[in-house]
Amino acid sequence: MTEYHAPALLAESIEGLHIRPDGIYIDATFGGGGHSRAILEHLDEGHLFGFDQDTDAMANIPDDSRFTFVHSNFKYIRNFMRYHEIDKVDGILADLGVSSHHLDDASRGFAFRLGGDLDMRMNKSGRLTAAHIVNTYDENKLRTILKTYGEIDNANTIAKLIVSHRSESAIETIEQLKQVIAGCVPKKFEHKYLAKLFQALRMEVNQEMDVLATFLQKATELLAPGGRLVILTYHSLEDRMVKQFVKNGPNNTQAQTDVYGNSNTPLIAINKKVIIASDEEVKLNNRARSAKLRIAEKR
Repeated sequence: MTEYHAPALLAESIEGLHIRPDGIYIDATFGGGGHSRAILEHLDEGHLFGFDQDTDAMANIPDDSRFTFVHSNFKYIRNFMRYHEIDKVDGILADLGVSSHHLDDASRGFAFRLGGDLDMRMNKSGRLTAAHIVNTYDENKLRTILKTYGEIDNANTIAKLIVSHRSESAIETIEQLKQVIAGCVPKKFEHKYLAKLFQALRMEVNQEMDVLATFLQKATELLAPGGRLVILTYHSLEDRMVKQFVKNGPNNTQAQTDVYGNSNTPLIAINKKVIIASDEEVKLNNRARSAKLRIAEKR
């Protein structure tokens, strides 16, 4: 088994799924299998499908006839369920963000503290890498990514530095990138700053916001009436998208209503306020510090 992080808000997530022993469920971000194992504990004749685009996750597949692994990005959730002749499911769980497994593997290029090549692909067969972004995106596009996905205040300066340096020498490794921008990284907040910068690159490499938008749409279509959608997010952009989707539906502009003014959006928020980890859990699992849990039910 490949080591992954301990799931944040695990008990709350499983409770939120409201699992029926004979139901059909999807763990859209299988990873280390922590959520899947917890779901399987609540199933009898039910079935669980686990999605993951990373081949590393395949080492964690449980030997259980009630489980089916799907090697794919979760944005294709509806297509693969049709392939498996499943029209509706009773619950879908997604734990977004990067795992400690990825951060602890220098060859994957996710962690600024380890060095290695600028990669950051969740799917190792994907074409787009962080190195490609850094070396080919124009200054305006780089600035937009750093500002939007990383909320970096001096994104304009960083983008200029990168474009200027790469004109003379390509930036292929984590250490090279850190050296290029070193003069603009606040020393007192170096760790936090680099984490935000790497987050921005990772989100662009994996097209995470576009994938999430597609997933929310397809997952909602797949849920049976009364089915639950349980999503863990780790930064404000993800959480805002999930919150607005649940509130407003697929259009994500304003809530849909019927002729009487009653909401007829496809999902109902189960928790009006986002669920966060307790102080006790944060002490045991630092990843839980930024975790936010939202639960919704299909009308």
